[in-house]
Amino acid sequence: MTEPLIEFKDVTKSFDGNVVLDGINLKIYEGEVTTIIGLSGAGKSVLLKHIIGLLTADSGTIYYRGTPVSQMTRQEIKDALAKMSYMFQSNALFDSLTVYENIALPLQEKTNLGKDEIHRKVMARIEQAELAAEIDKFPSELSGGMQKRAALARALVTDPQIVLFDEPTTGQDPVRKNAILGMIAQYQRKFGFTAILVSHEIPDVYFISNRVLALYDKKIVFQGTPEELENFDHPFNDEVISSLEAFQKELTGLYSLRQFKMLNSAQLKRKKSHEPYSIVVFTLEDVNSITAHLGHDAVHEAIRRMCLYVDKHFGILGGLSTRFNTSEIVTMLPHSDITETRSILDEFVKDFKGQGISDLRNWTGVRRLVAMSGPVTFTIAAGIAEGQAVTKVETVIGAARENKKAIWTATMSRQGVNI
Repeated sequence: MTEPLIEFKDVTKSFDGNVVLDGINLKIYEGEVTTIIGLSGAGKSVLLKHIIGLLTADSGTIYYRGTPVSQMTRQEIKDALAKMSYMFQSNALFDSLTVYENIALPLQEKTNLGKDEIHRKVMARIEQAELAAEIDKFPSELSGGMQKRAALARALVTDPQIVLFDEPTTGQDPVRKNAILGMIAQYQRKFGFTAILVSHEIPDVYFISNRVLALYDKKIVFQGTPEELENFDHPFNDEVISSLEAFQKELTGLYSLRQFKMLNSAQLKRKKSHEPYSIVVFTLEDVNSITAHLGHDAVHEAIRRMCLYVDKHFGILGGLSTRFNTSEIVTMLPHSDITETRSILDEFVKDFKGQGISDLRNWTGVRRLVAMSGPVTFTIAAGIAEGQAVTKVETVIGAARENKKAIWTATMSRQGVNI
């Protein structure tokens, strides 16, 4: 087993006799996205501040690369902390500094880089965070989402090896929440840093995290993959996992992945072994290209609209739908064979070619971005497969993916929308 990058053993912390962390044990591995989830006030931010060195444990041991922090020299601790960056819950942008100046500040304070090199690094992060139009603005002139982007760009400007995110989506609407999480995941893959997130809103852990840690009743009660979390049998589920399900429903009108699997299993148990069901897999194609041209917000808005049409046509007939990953929606029709499902899909396509195009034409935010970046093509692909009650849903999903083909394509340019 790989040695943990950071490990807590029996870590306890109290404030004025009030125990916040009680014998915490956890492991965080290098190069992964680890999400710490729990209810508001559970102590997640306190835990995070122990990692960055802002707080000291009352008892227990914190290890960094296998060495107890208490046994490290002052210089070793300083070197370790220099490789970390922290994105505060409140963004902590300085009101008197512009976006450019806020992002440049860590380089000016913590490095010996020259003015030209600092400018190059700052502009690179500004471009990546799509903040070029906001470069000379002050934080008070930015939307909440733009402030988050500026804070993220500042956190990454020093090329840190570890980035800690304290409630990165707090106060954001559902689409913006997913856009921020998508941006974090993309940057983590691109730059390879270790990401540690905390949230009481239960972020989209199924799509961005390698490992999940559950903080409940002052202890870490779960450590494992998002898939293992689905089968975690603990009171924590009743109080916290429901928040994830509410978040997913709010975002897309669809079920969470956990709900989807539970409901599918219940449906199949009620059916006779030879009775059919159908699976449809929808995908927004070329997501990376759309992101490169229009940014994360456009991708998530396009997926949100696609989700609404899927729910409109398939949900009314008992279809169970969920997002399997960033750009893929899977729908199960427990009472429909493949012939009926094809008919429903045909109606979905007709509606999307009609009303969907109208939505796209009226999408002013994308029109503005297209005017700056040039033509962008949106393509939706879909595949259908049929199974029987004895067939595993995963097998039918795989078959549907193999049958996938484009069902709708539209190119948006400065002149309008072409199908």
